[in-house]
Formats: sequence, structure tokens, C-alpha cells
Amino acid sequence: MAARRAIRRFPLLLAVLATALWAGLARAETIDVSAPHAILIDYDTGSVLFEKGADEPVTPASTVKIMTVEVVFDEIEAGRVKLDDQFTVSEHAWRTGGAPSRTSSMFAALNSHVRVEDLIRGAVIVSGNDAAIALAEGVAGSEQAFVALMNKRAAELGLKRSTFANAWGMEDPGQKVTARDMAALAIHLISTYPNYYKYFSEKDFTWGKIRQTNRNPLLTMEIGADGLKTGNIDASGFGLVGSAVQNGQRLVVAIYGAPNAKERAEEARKLLLWGFRSFTPKRIFAAGETVGAAKVFGGASFEAPLVAKGAVTILAPRVGGEKISGRIVYQGPLAAPVEAGKEVARLKLYRGGVEILDAPLVTAAAVPVGSLPQQALGAGVEYVGGLLRKYLGSKLSGKYVAKE
Repeated sequence: MAARRAIRRFPLLLAVLATALWAGLARAETIDVSAPHAILIDYDTGSVLFEKGADEPVTPASTVKIMTVEVVFDEIEAGRVKLDDQFTVSEHAWRTGGAPSRTSSMFAALNSHVRVEDLIRGAVIVSGNDAAIALAEGVAGSEQAFVALMNKRAAELGLKRSTFANAWGMEDPGQKVTARDMAALAIHLISTYPNYYKYFSEKDFTWGKIRQTNRNPLLTMEIGADGLKTGNIDASGFGLVGSAVQNGQRLVVAIYGAPNAKERAEEARKLLLWGFRSFTPKRIFAAGETVGAAKVFGGASFEAPLVAKGAVTILAPRVGGEKISGRIVYQGPLAAPVEAGKEVARLKLYRGGVEILDAPLVTAAAVPVGSLPQQALGAGVEYVGGLLRKYLGSKLSGKYVAKE
């Protein structure tokens, strides 16, 4: 039996929710930014508050260093690297990203030995290309080998549209990211490495008696910003991945393609302040509440109830707004036996045409293999359902389909 992508819509429930959440005659306050690629996400709920070209590939420039230090942080957590370890600044790191390169640098000396913690600071505070390359070579032996780790980690973290070709931000056709992926990476880094995320908020860094200030302009705007990174090369325009906290709420923003540094900073600031001002949390499903069900083949029951891993909360406009719609997506029907607590589906919520939430769903109860009569009945139901799908599909397409 071939699995298929099943979609369950639940319009009645969402219509009731929509009436409660979006009641009011006034429209929600809208906003736009001049940058062609941007996204704003609420950290706690995962709600997408704004997006524009967020899935189109862009050149990351120095924001790639967020991925570089994520790999380093992962190596530290695994015990393979320590903050006090010392890495050598090779000629490649020195010439490509150090003083001779005339690019952003921490100005580490050729063949010097630098603590990992200082290289991290050099990479995230002053965007040192020499620091990023030295980290890559120290962790993996070469920058090329480190790039393989970057792409491996990106796949593990679900960064589906991003690929990496170097550790410091040089233009390369194989190095592309999306605003959505970089915002997701920032959220992962903040939640997974709180002890190391602090480096992004440090206001300055001194190395070799050279003091440099943090290149992130949001840190000086008194809006609660505490990270992350900027980037700019000719191929990318001006980009920024940032985060700020106000009144216990954290927002994450990613912007790419701004025409200059000033506009990049102002647009990011504008989005963050708009997000803090215009939205309020709304509970959609309580923890443990059944969200829907997935069909089961060959089981004692035809369906398995689905729940989220916790409460499902979104950010709703404080005044007015568009109605929400939703669906449950999974590969199904599920084959019995089905374990309880197994992640089998995704809950997707939309505001207008914008996907605002994508959350995993797990089975709330186990479904054992059914008796022979139950299995036979299930097979018959699935067979008839398959014929109906073929028939309806042929009607919709105007063609008769004899086989899948």
C-alpha cells in the first residue's frame, strides 16, 4: 500500500476560533519594509508576524557566521572542543580574513594561538573573518571539512533551503540561505545555547590592543536587542539577523537586501517595534487537547487522535485582523501498530495566505493491530477510498486514471 500525503481541514473549529480571535470592524495595523526579504517571528509561539520574500535564496554574507558558531557550540556541548582550547591562526586565515585582507577582522597575528572563546567573540562581535576561518580549521582541520559539518548540521536542524560553502561569508554560488531559515537558526541558537548566546550582546571586543565595537546597530537602539549578526557584500546588499526582548516577549527578525546600513537598521527596528506593539498571545489548543486525528490502516481503530507537544498559542493582532484557517498534514494512512507519543503529523495555521504556525503533532494513544475482520474491513475501506480518489482525480483533471 503506497502512503499518500493526507490533509485534514477543520474549518468549523477554526471558524469559531476566528470569530473569537479576530472580531472587530477595524483592520489590523499593517506594515511593509523596503528590503526585498524579511521575516519577523515570535520566539515563544513560533508565530510568523510578518514575511516578505522569506523563502527566496539570498547570499548571507557575514550572517553565515551564525551557522559557523552554531557548529562550534555543538562541538563544545559534545565535549569535543573546550572554550580554553587554543587554535592556530593559519596563513589562510590571516591572509584571507586577517589584516592583509582589508575585510572585517579581529586582527589575530599570523601563526598565533588564540583561545576558542576569544575566536568566538572575534567572529560574532566584530565579524572577524580570520576568527571564523581559524574556528573552522581548528574544529575540522580545514575550512572545506568544516563546511561539510555546516551542511550536515543545517540538514539536522531542518534548514531546508540553505547551503553553505565557506565559514565567513565570501560570495559563492553554493552559499545561499533564506530569511526564514536564518530566523529559525537564530531561534535554535538562542534556545539551545543560552550560555554562549551572550557573546552576541557584548558591546565591544579588544584584541591586540585594537578595540572594536559590535557591528550590530540594534544593540545601541534601546529596544531590548541582544543579538545577532549583520552582513554585507556586493552580492547580498545589507542583511541582519536580530533579536530583542520587551516585557518578557522575544522577537526574531531577519532582513536581507537592504540598500544601505542605515536603512537595514531602521527597517529591522521598525519591524521589531511593530511586532511588540501590535500583537497579543492567543491560546488555540490547550496542552493535551485533541487537535484532530490521523487515519490508521489495519488497526483496532480507524483513527489515531493527535495532540500537540504542548499548548498551541499564536500571536493575534490586538485590533481586528484576517481570519485564520488550518490543516493537519501527514503521510498516511498510518500503518498499525501505532505507538503513543509518536510524531506523525504537522499542524499548519494560516492568517490569510501567510503560514503563521507549523507545529508537530503526536499520537495521543496507541492503536494496536486489529483483528482479522477489522483488518479486512480496513483494507476494504482503503480500497474503496482509493477508487474514489482516482475517480475524483480523473473528474477534476478531465482524464481517466486507471493506475496510481
